[in-house]
Amino acid sequence: MTRRFRLLLPLFSSLLLLACSSTSQVDEKLKDLPLPKNWQDSQQALAVEHNWLSELDNLQVHQLVKKALAANHQFAMQAYTLEIAEQQLIISGSQLWPELDLAFRSGRNKDNQTDSYSNSNSVNLNLSYEVDIWGKLSDADRMTNYNYLAQKATFEQYKQQLVVNVLTTWFRVIEAEKLLALYRSRVANSQQNLAIIEAGYNSGLTAALDVYLTRNDLNNELTRVSEQETERTKLIRQLERLIGEYPKGELLVNANLPLLTTDIPVGLPSELISRKPELKASWYQLLSQDAGLAYAHKQRFPSIVLSGSIGDSTADIGDLLSGSSLAWSLLGSVSAPIFNAGRLKANEEKARIELKQGEQLYLDTLYNAFSDVENAITTEKNLKNSYYTMLAAQENAKIASTLSFEQYQSGLVTYTTVLDAQNRSFEAQSTLIKIKNQLIANRINLHLSLGGDFTTPSLENKAE
Repeated sequence: MTRRFRLLLPLFSSLLLLACSSTSQVDEKLKDLPLPKNWQDSQQALAVEHNWLSELDNLQVHQLVKKALAANHQFAMQAYTLEIAEQQLIISGSQLWPELDLAFRSGRNKDNQTDSYSNSNSVNLNLSYEVDIWGKLSDADRMTNYNYLAQKATFEQYKQQLVVNVLTTWFRVIEAEKLLALYRSRVANSQQNLAIIEAGYNSGLTAALDVYLTRNDLNNELTRVSEQETERTKLIRQLERLIGEYPKGELLVNANLPLLTTDIPVGLPSELISRKPELKASWYQLLSQDAGLAYAHKQRFPSIVLSGSIGDSTADIGDLLSGSSLAWSLLGSVSAPIFNAGRLKANEEKARIELKQGEQLYLDTLYNAFSDVENAITTEKNLKNSYYTMLAAQENAKIASTLSFEQYQSGLVTYTTVLDAQNRSFEAQSTLIKIKNQLIANRINLHLSLGGDFTTPSLENKAE
């Protein structure tokens, strides 16, 4: 017996070393990717600012963000998902500890031959423990830990996205209000023109064609006002849904679109990896898949389970645990997979392929994050240029509109020239409002892309 054990000892030792020697299978190149020193359209390397929400000096928007974080239904679902992951972490960690169960049984039997009755009562305390000799259970626990960290980072990213959605929708409502005011002023202007032209027509100074053109222009402007009122109401309802309220379309927003001309610190590309929650979630998910591969590999090795039991059985329930008939047992069992039609091997290969797939997903997420920042920086620079050129165009269009109507009244130009000049002025004014909001939305999304926190990060988040 001793000789057989000595012959098997090298085999078990080699299996132990093989199982425990498994290291991370994540491609080392992912930890040292070649990244540019600076962003393509920005050479400044100042650290990214947090608490960027404080730059908005408006009480309403801060209250709306607070309501959204407290009452948004999808955000609450994300919070529950994180709590579920936390409980799963406890469940996984429990596999590393012994399991202790108490079993009680009581029964009454009849012997038909003797027509007698007998009672049986038993109580047992059972202990079972799987020895984590290969580190398999530790790998399973590690996988769950990384899943929890990934879910935690995903929750943080969703939180940032919710704040961004509230802010951008709030500013879209303001934009809609400004455009609606512009459209209404355009209606008033068309009504004034119509009154002047109809008076001229009645006096025989203007043609009937000009009257019809002016009436057509007025009807178009009235239609535009109705469409804009619908758009504004939809945006208000969207904002109300974000803060968890019934979409009545009655939320009042009274604010202006600020002009953002100053640059914000964008940091370095290499800092984005450790700062943005979305990237941290993707990395933790990759590490979880790596641990899953190790677990699948070690599933192919024997399992060692120790079990023990102590208990008592007696006919009289009052004599249980009296000590006179206590019995105990201690067992050890080893089970090893021999034939499973390639299932365990296929599971390991499946986990290996999923890990490689996860590496590509991480790279895709990473470079998408870089692309978002690069595009936002480029867009901001070009939007600033567009704003100033459109500002000059607006001034020129206003002057042209006024001059064209004066020249029309003097009989120097046709009314179609007036309409064309007024449309140019109107388009310039509406475009300027839209560009201001685009600058704001792009700035907010740049903060999100950079991974900057809308509040001051906690010490816990900094430690991560």
